[in-house]
Amino acid sequence: MKTKYKTSLKNLNSFGVECFSSNFNIINNEKEIIDFITLNNNPETIILGGGSNMLFKNNIDKPILKIEIKGIEIINETKEKVLISVGAGEVWNDLVSWSLSNNYGGLENLSLIPGNVGSAPIQNIGAYGVELKDVFESCRAISIETGLLRIFKNNECNFSYRSSIFKEEFKNKYIITNVVFSLSKFNHVINYTYEPLKNDLKNNNILSPNINDISKSVITIRSRKLPNPKETGNCGSFFKNPIIKDLDFKELTKKDKDIPFFKISKNKIKIPAAWLIEKCGFKGLKDGNTGTHDKHALIIINHGNATGCEIFNFSQKIKNKVLKKFNILLEEEVNIIDK
Repeated sequence: MKTKYKTSLKNLNSFGVECFSSNFNIINNEKEIIDFITLNNNPETIILGGGSNMLFKNNIDKPILKIEIKGIEIINETKEKVLISVGAGEVWNDLVSWSLSNNYGGLENLSLIPGNVGSAPIQNIGAYGVELKDVFESCRAISIETGLLRIFKNNECNFSYRSSIFKEEFKNKYIITNVVFSLSKFNHVINYTYEPLKNDLKNNNILSPNINDISKSVITIRSRKLPNPKETGNCGSFFKNPIIKDLDFKELTKKDKDIPFFKISKNKIKIPAAWLIEKCGFKGLKDGNTGTHDKHALIIINHGNATGCEIFNFSQKIKNKVLKKFNILLEEEVNIIDK
């Protein structure tokens, strides 16, 4: 473990917000985590992966553990399936690229999602009709309070839309060190039901796509509408797409019959947050050093010198306007870190 003091976090968060950590620790294995907890035992310790889903509002006085546990290893396989064990510090898209190079299916729809592997179960990352829970087998995690190791299987993680037990009941309670995925070797299940993906494949005359076709199409779509955080600071979708009751949706259609929606169950409807935000006049809006992306209203961006507080305050303007206009309270997908 390597400890640094007054460390800049500007290049360690995809918003590119300048702030400093007074207690920054680089972690390379599970033993270093356990040793740190034994010596410090601070329940407010912040776990930092790729920094792609965090907004630092201020300088950070709490200890930060930067997880750099690496490695991709096949631990079991059959004729049809392969189990791979992946270190939490691996870059997510590097894992996707590795799986495709080995013709392992299951991650292709999740191409180009920023962040590290260890953060993926917390968020139950998802895109284009697929969620992490669909390929998740288990993960190793260490309790921040006790330093004890626990293995969480899929059915113990309470996965739901962009959430899990690590974001709810056990929020900031565990440090994920390793994730095991179950991927297909043959007869891959090709998922292209998501309309933009289906249309992109059709426009390229790909009628029977393979996993590499899906990945290339996803990358094309994401690159076209989402800003590259290396060029423009952002954390992707700032808010979750709200899920509302069917009766509430019917009330909304009285005001706007063209409101887009996705029916996810008999009585639940998912509304695109980007549409709600755009209808409130925020798409492409610049507010000082921050604003929304001109191609996607759900993306809050840093125009170069925004502070974490500026970005947060702007996000609350959006949240309040949507609530006032549609009576829908948006929920942040980004993790807000304060001091």
